[in-house]
Amino acid sequence: MSEATGPGERQEMPRLDGMPPVPQPRRPEDFDLLYEQRPPWEIGRPQPALLALAEAGAIHGRVLDVGCGTGEHALLAASLGLEATGIDVAPAAIERARQKAAQRGLDVRFVVGSVLDLSGLGQLFDTVVDSGLFHVLDDDDRSAFVDGLRAVVPPGGRYFLLCFSDRQPGVLGPRRITQDEIRTAFADGWRVDSIEPVMIDSTHQRGAAHAWLASITRT
Repeated sequence: MSEATGPGERQEMPRLDGMPPVPQPRRPEDFDLLYEQRPPWEIGRPQPALLALAEAGAIHGRVLDVGCGTGEHALLAASLGLEATGIDVAPAAIERARQKAAQRGLDVRFVVGSVLDLSGLGQLFDTVVDSGLFHVLDDDDRSAFVDGLRAVVPPGGRYFLLCFSDRQPGVLGPRRITQDEIRTAFADGWRVDSIEPVMIDSTHQRGAAHAWLASITRT
């Protein structure tokens, strides 16, 4: 991550929230441990790029929030009157998401589970929202995830991907994703409608990192 320090100057930040680097989480318990404090991606509101999609009416029908964390994007969908589901591997995150839903009077299905087994949800979804999941998957898991998406998104369904971009300087933080990687991952059974440069907010600052917002349709 980086933070502007002057014209043309950037200072490397160790993490989105300015805390020391932590090991890349891989196991379910690794993710759960991150929620003992406040992870840098848990900003307490939807990411601006995804909020703009919702306000434009692009998020509709039955909605799935993959890697939902504490559920802000599933809750956003529910606040629009949509049927929403959120799935995350971290029980602590899902418990907080359920508490938020109760406090806001929203009806959302939150599930502790693996995004590599989306068919286990037993539903089809018109819209899938991904805020920061794709860039934590390794190559094998990425392929399995896309296969799972294909099983739960019918033709015409949309997948909105918000991920770290290779435009982000430095090496700290999540894996950087190129446009070519996105197009390659979704070459079979999908149409990549657009890939736009946007910024991701963090608990440390607004516009903390460069990202891609990809709009992808199931064919």
